[in-house]
Amino acid sequence: MSKDVNMLIPNVSKIPGQRKVDVSNKLGKDQTPGDFSKLLNTELSGLPEHHGLKLSAHAAKRIDERSLNFDASEYVKIKEGVEKLKEKGGQESLLVTKNAAYIVDVNNNTIITAVDKDKMSENVFTKIDSTIFMN
Repeated sequence: MSKDVNMLIPNVSKIPGQRKVDVSNKLGKDQTPGDFSKLLNTELSGLPEHHGLKLSAHAAKRIDERSLNFDASEYVKIKEGVEKLKEKGGQESLLVTKNAAYIVDVNNNTIITAVDKDKMSENVFTKIDSTIFMN
């Protein structure tokens, strides 16, 4: 029986004269090896490059806990506000809409936290470098 087992295991040693395949010419003429990596990371992130906003786990929890109205129009206002903040050099910013106030990481397009506008007066906002009102 052990004789049959040996027959089923192939010899996987290197065959003499085996050549390496040259794949250096497989990239497009205007592409570099980093282009694929960049595209892959963009696809894996689920967001188009330089578009969209990320919602941190903390911000998502606060929006849910505080029953904030985070609909399409709110998203568009925040996105527009982040673009304006980028133009002015904002980094960690307070963005205030009719519904809520958001702390955003401008460089990373990330909403860090959200506060109900009615309860804003009870909060102290620290480590921000700019504020924008989007009504």
